[in-house]
Amino acid sequence: MEAYTPFARAYTRACRVSQAPLGEILTQGACELRQITPNRTRGNVLAEFRASKALLEGHFLLSSGRHSAHYLQCARVLMNPDRAARLAVAIAAKLPHDIRKQIDKVVSPAMGGVIIGQEMGRALQVDAMFVERPTGTFELRRGFALEPGDKVLMVEDVVTTGLSSREAIRAIEEAGGKVIAAASLVDRTAGAVDLGVPFFPLVALNFPTYAPGELPPELAARPVTKPGSRAQP
Repeated sequence: MEAYTPFARAYTRACRVSQAPLGEILTQGACELRQITPNRTRGNVLAEFRASKALLEGHFLLSSGRHSAHYLQCARVLMNPDRAARLAVAIAAKLPHDIRKQIDKVVSPAMGGVIIGQEMGRALQVDAMFVERPTGTFELRRGFALEPGDKVLMVEDVVTTGLSSREAIRAIEEAGGKVIAAASLVDRTAGAVDLGVPFFPLVALNFPTYAPGELPPELAARPVTKPGSRAQP
């Protein structure tokens, strides 16, 4: 059985998960996660990562090409369906109502954004799909399609430099959609990234990252691991 973090208990107590559909939680404003302060949100989300052994320490080569002593393995934090659902509801609760009511579709970049994108679609009660890179450039496949002018929420798991997010946004707009906002579980830029649309991360962190030629000696001395899904050059 999953260990319940304070975040999980708050969600369960306020939202009565076993009784209320996620759509009702949002439309009725029943969830106290709206009132969680940024510092408390940060601690609660990190507790979710630690509870699922998804906050890793070592020497990691990120999909952006930068190096870090910390890695957030969102696939682990999202592998429990209950946890994934409540994190998605918490993200949805951060979206301003005027944006949330406009969303027609949720689109995520594969692979990292697929699970949280699906859960965001469930929370917002809209269709969810994903873009992928079969030839190195994001595109919709597998029968996915957008209607011209569809208003889209682009959802990521972790934003580090914003490269994947901007590429995904460009692919969505080339497919006929209009990205009206972006969201993610984690913003590793601590608010510095510019995606060209309003951006709503659940939590902003500032784990330092380094270019290959700028590694501190203690990090350079550790063997490097490549945990991301994007092929490295």
